[in-house]
Amino acid sequence: ITAFSLLTGCDQFLDAKPDQKLVIPSTIQDLQGILDSYLRVNQYEPSAVVVSSDDYYLSDMDWSGLAKEVYRRMYVWEENNLFEAGTGEWSYCYDNVFRSNTLLDNLDKIAVASNEQASLENLKGQALALRARSFLKIASVWTLAYEETSADTDLGIPLRLSSDFNIPSERSTLRETYDQIISDLKEAIPLLPVAQIHVLRTSRPAAYALLARTYLFMGKYSESARYADSCLQLYDKLIDYNSLNASASYPIRQFNEEVIHSTRMFTPSYLANSRAKVDSLVYRSYHPDDLRKVVFFKSNNNGTYGFKGSYEGSASLFDGIATGEVYLIRAECYARNNRVKDAMADLNQLLIHRWDNTNVFVPLRAETQSEGLELI
Repeated sequence: ITAFSLLTGCDQFLDAKPDQKLVIPSTIQDLQGILDSYLRVNQYEPSAVVVSSDDYYLSDMDWSGLAKEVYRRMYVWEENNLFEAGTGEWSYCYDNVFRSNTLLDNLDKIAVASNEQASLENLKGQALALRARSFLKIASVWTLAYEETSADTDLGIPLRLSSDFNIPSERSTLRETYDQIISDLKEAIPLLPVAQIHVLRTSRPAAYALLARTYLFMGKYSESARYADSCLQLYDKLIDYNSLNASASYPIRQFNEEVIHSTRMFTPSYLANSRAKVDSLVYRSYHPDDLRKVVFFKSNNNGTYGFKGSYEGSASLFDGIATGEVYLIRAECYARNNRVKDAMADLNQLLIHRWDNTNVFVPLRAETQSEGLELI
C-alpha cells in the first residue's frame, strides 16, 4: 500500500503543469535579470590568457603544488591540456552566449508598453554586446591569431546564435568568427545608451572600445583607431595616480572613474601576488617617476615582485574595459598609420596622469613610426 501511494504521488507530480512564469521571461525586467547576474556575467571571464602568459613566473615548488592538474598543464602550454570535470572557462564563456541568445530569442515575445521601447532597445544592445564579448574572448584564447591571408581556412569557434540546444555546433572559419563579433557590436552600438546605471552593464562607449579591441586583434589599425576615438569622444576620464595611496594592499578601487565596463577574471589562487612573481624585465621597464611602478607592484622582500594594481581593488584580476587601454589602443593605431604626433599626444596624456607630480613630467617625443611604437 505504501509503495502504491508513493507511485500515485509520483504520477500526480509528473502530471502537474509547471508555472510557466518561472521559466519563460515575460517582462523587460525578467529579461534584464538574465543579464544582471553579476556572478556569472561579470565575474567568470577566462584567466587562461594570464595563466599561460610570460609576464609572470611561478617557483618550481609553487607550480608542482598546484591543486589542479589543468593549471599545471596550462602554465607550461601542455599540448593535450583539457579542462577537468566540473570546471571549464570555455563553458563559462558559452554560458554567457546562451544568456544572450535566450534574451534575443524572447525579445519579440513580451508585451512592451509604449514608454518601454528605449529599455527594450537597451536590452537588445546589451545582449548583442555580451555575445560579441564572449565570442571575442573565446577566439582570443582558443584560436590562432587573426591573419587576413589565412582567415578563410583557419578554424574559428562555434558560433551559437540561438538558444535552441538541439542545433548541432560546428566550427566556423576565423573570418566568420570575427565577422560575427563585428556585426553584433555594430548592431548593438546605436541601441545602447552613452551611460548605463552601472558599469556592470555594457554602454555605448564600452561597445566602441570592444570594437576597437577586435580590430586591433585583426591588425586593422585604421578601423581600430576610429572606434577607440569614438569611445574616447564619449568618455575619456583618467585617474591621477598621485591621488592614490601607493602603499595600500590594493591602491585602485573597484568601479573607479576609468572603468567603462567592469568584468573580472575567474582568478586561480596561485595568481595571488605572493606566488605569481612579476617578470623582472617588466618591472624594470618602468621609469622611477612612473607611479605605476609602486601602484602596480609590491616587493616580496626577496628581490621579487607581485602585482597589486588590479582595477578590481582586490586580488581578483580586472578584465573589463578602462580608458587607459583605449588611449593605448588609439596611440598604437595612430603610430602604425604614421600619425606619430597624434600617437605621442595620446601616450603623453596617459603618462601625465601616471607621473609623480613632485618631478616635472617631460613629454616623450618620437620622430619616426618605429620610435613611436617602441615607446608605446
